[in-house]
Amino acid sequence: MYDVITMGSNTLDIFVHTDQSEIIGIRSKTKKEELISYPVGTKMLITKLMHNFGGNGANTAVAFSRLGLKTAYLGKIGKDTNGRLILQSLKKEGVDFIGARGLESGFSIILDSIEHDRTILTYKGCNNELKFSEVKKAKLKTRWFYLSTMLGESLRTMQRIAEYAHGNNIRVAFNPSATMLENETRAAINLLRYTDVLVLNKEEAESLVGRDPPEVNIKKLLVYGPSIVALTQGKEGVLAYKDGYFYTVYPKKKIRVVESTGAGDAFASTLTAGLIMNKPFEYCLRMAVNNAESVISYHGAQNLLLSRRKLFEIVNKDKRRVEKRKA
Repeated sequence: MYDVITMGSNTLDIFVHTDQSEIIGIRSKTKKEELISYPVGTKMLITKLMHNFGGNGANTAVAFSRLGLKTAYLGKIGKDTNGRLILQSLKKEGVDFIGARGLESGFSIILDSIEHDRTILTYKGCNNELKFSEVKKAKLKTRWFYLSTMLGESLRTMQRIAEYAHGNNIRVAFNPSATMLENETRAAINLLRYTDVLVLNKEEAESLVGRDPPEVNIKKLLVYGPSIVALTQGKEGVLAYKDGYFYTVYPKKKIRVVESTGAGDAFASTLTAGLIMNKPFEYCLRMAVNNAESVISYHGAQNLLLSRRKLFEIVNKDKRRVEKRKA
């Protein structure tokens, strides 16, 4: 019996930084955007190059495993060299792979900007090709499923897994991406029917239910099925709902941000881990924000995911107050 099985993508990530990138701001009547730019027709020197492992399914599996939970990852990994490296990494982290093998593995190039944000070029490979017929049903014995973004055939398989969870009294946490919400809105809403815990960022919530205040959007999302909803809001902190109360926790005032890839995965998986451990909800939120803050202080989505001992040590010293008010 697993504590949690994660579903989502797996990738080999390459982080690329050059001092020749620039930030260009574009403003229209309705929105403002910032773009990373590079000079056309030139050869640029790479000043930093790092290889790491990523993908929302693999990232969260590693997070759960480091927190001491018996974890499996359900996805599709290529039979190529990158796939072998991804499998070795999961095994090293104590994560069981219970998925299927495909041809080419997922691959991402993360372009780091001068302001420590990033643009990701991603190749899905076989990530979106997992068929339900390839899933070994005997290995789906778990207390929780953690679902993140999958598309194509894998999304249809994820829907079948959510139905399986509902029929077998298995709890479900769901953390869809903007890509899924924009391209597979109906499927995402359908998955909410089977969801116990939903984690989104503010913009993702707005794309799903409209540009209302966060408290209003949480109430809209609750109608679809989840009993717990958490919205991450960057510098504005986290707003969450559980059992008739809103909870707010703010980020540390002074935190060294190196690169933000994987922060959302760290927050959502750690919040879910706290619930699996039956921790008080305020403590779960503090666990989640501290693990996310650890991840953004270094390159790579998995490198500074914390162990249970280290995370508890940090949380117990964290004097931040979690505000609680009646919804």
